[in-house]
Amino acid sequence: MAQTNSNPFLSEYNTPFGTIPFDKIKNEHYLPAFREGMRLHKLEVEVIADNQQTPTFANTIEALERAGRALNRVQSAFYNLTSAETNDTLDSIAEQIAPEQSEHSNTIFLNEKLFARVKVVYDERKKLKLTPEQNTLLENTYDAFVRSGAQLSLADKEKYKEYTKALDLAELQFGQNVLKATNNYELLVTDKAKLTGIPADILEAAQTKAKSKKKEGWLFDLSYPSYVPFMKYADNRDLRHELYLAYNTKALGGEFDNQELIKKIVTLRLQVAQLMGYKDYAAYALHKRMAENEKNVYNLLDELLKAYKPKAMSEIEDVQAFAKSKGADFQVMPWDWNYYSEKLKDEKYSVNDEQLKPYFELENVKKGVFGLATRLYGLQFKKNTEISVYHPEVEAFEVYDATGKFMAILYTDFHPRNGKRSGAWMTEFKGQWKENGVDSRPQISLVMNFSRSTSSQPALLTFDELTTFLHEFGHSLHGMLSDCNYESLSGTNVYRDFVEMPSQLMENWATEKDFLDGFAVHYKTGEKIPAELIAKIKASENFNVGYQCLRQLSFGYLDMAWHTQKEPFTGDVQAFEKKAWSKAQTLPSIQGTCMSVQFNHIFSGGYDAGYYSYKWAEVLDADVFSVFKKNGIFDANTARSFRENILSKGGSEHPMILYKRFRGQKPTIDALLIRNGIKAKH
Repeated sequence: MAQTNSNPFLSEYNTPFGTIPFDKIKNEHYLPAFREGMRLHKLEVEVIADNQQTPTFANTIEALERAGRALNRVQSAFYNLTSAETNDTLDSIAEQIAPEQSEHSNTIFLNEKLFARVKVVYDERKKLKLTPEQNTLLENTYDAFVRSGAQLSLADKEKYKEYTKALDLAELQFGQNVLKATNNYELLVTDKAKLTGIPADILEAAQTKAKSKKKEGWLFDLSYPSYVPFMKYADNRDLRHELYLAYNTKALGGEFDNQELIKKIVTLRLQVAQLMGYKDYAAYALHKRMAENEKNVYNLLDELLKAYKPKAMSEIEDVQAFAKSKGADFQVMPWDWNYYSEKLKDEKYSVNDEQLKPYFELENVKKGVFGLATRLYGLQFKKNTEISVYHPEVEAFEVYDATGKFMAILYTDFHPRNGKRSGAWMTEFKGQWKENGVDSRPQISLVMNFSRSTSSQPALLTFDELTTFLHEFGHSLHGMLSDCNYESLSGTNVYRDFVEMPSQLMENWATEKDFLDGFAVHYKTGEKIPAELIAKIKASENFNVGYQCLRQLSFGYLDMAWHTQKEPFTGDVQAFEKKAWSKAQTLPSIQGTCMSVQFNHIFSGGYDAGYYSYKWAEVLDADVFSVFKKNGIFDANTARSFRENILSKGGSEHPMILYKRFRGQKPTIDALLIRNGIKAKH
């Protein structure tokens, strides 16, 4: 028992706001805590299943919802760290525990006595006078059992167990391979003459990176703050080509090859779906989405393709003509696109990242983004250095509303590290729920991969990084402002094609003068961002909007192609990809590159048969922001209505019901087309 007593996960946290005591947690604590959490959860579930009393909403559905908190505590800490601060030991534990967790989950969902009780309550639902939130919880619980095989024959239940156990492990290994392949590549340049065009601050960061690895020269890698500026600014076409190929062949061939894992994942998902009586995996997944079915997804993708493709092709011609005018006697290739696009944008609008970055110093941007939440929702942020964090760069904030009520803990983690996967995301260490009159508040985390400070300047963000911050912060507001009774319905626990709406909505403020004026000052001079520079940002807002839309659509088509397979996949991954997204491709296809093998979103990130949701949610966010534009971008009544009808409600009701309650009508794609300049205002 000494192990148990010394394991921080297995006793109540004696910490500020019950936050995770990261300073006391060691790698060896995870496995025993997982196993003890599963043991306790199993006991709780058995008590519910063996209850001799008539099944009720309280003693069955609510009891199941409240069960498993000890397990949730270790799961949330562990899986957030395997994304943000992993190591070989954690990766090994993840592989070890994945099949045990699959087995544990199956033991619960395939428990016949338990499902019988759930079904009794479900069959009586119309007589129970439940609140909308209780009704949603009941439907979700029943659906979870059915979708996890509760109604299958004994033989099929065994197949389901086998498939899900293998699937969980394959998805985990896919993500691990992408991270290892990303970390495995470096481009060391020792001749500065080859680095013309690259801004001084990017060069300084590359030199600092080289020194940190005891190397001479300038070190570039595949992390966002290194790769993206190199592709935008490096004059050396051969080096751009080299870096592009490295990026687009991650996890393709070699030690971390994901091709066989893709075949395995796609086939296992299909087998699960067909076991459940669906024709393919997309039909199975879309059952719990706003889109509802494949036809509606393809309708959206096709409608947007038709609207944006002429614009995209015209943009490609513009960039090609511009490149030619600058002496490029070749067809613009994918490794040329960002380079010439950036120069054309600068020529057209006289605006570029190097002009803007001095006004987007990270600490000021943080104040601006937090300040936006203050203006819209009355939130206040107070840094707390007593809260333990999982890495020295992470900060923790207490969040309060306008009345002084404690709302949440917010962790921020801004910079790339070898243990952190690429991209940006919001997650939670604990969700929000109410029980016995107590509102248990969430612990939210924002994780980014932004450029670091250097010896000569603080961390300065690009405009894209500013919008990324706003995007993820939108997710965090969905979590922090949650006001639900049940954790599984709170915060961002909504349909996948609704979850991106509050985040994408926040991006709209990035080009608004009234917002930028509040925080964007030059980090050296303190001078406010000039009005003409903001006007240029606004004017360039729709630069290459057609190309960007088709790029997103291509990912959506690729995702749907993988998940509308009707037979186990045994073909060639690269050939399949090329065909799947061909109609949305704009630049030449490069032999020997592959997106699918590094497509974390759909093969290990929960967006399977769901990547379309970024465009689905963009239609919604444009429609919502049109209300803010009409009433004022800081209008208190609009913000209050959005908070009360959408942000606070989580997944407690169907998203279309919540949306119409705020908007008064169903969304149309018109607001998006108008915002992007594809369609004229009425």
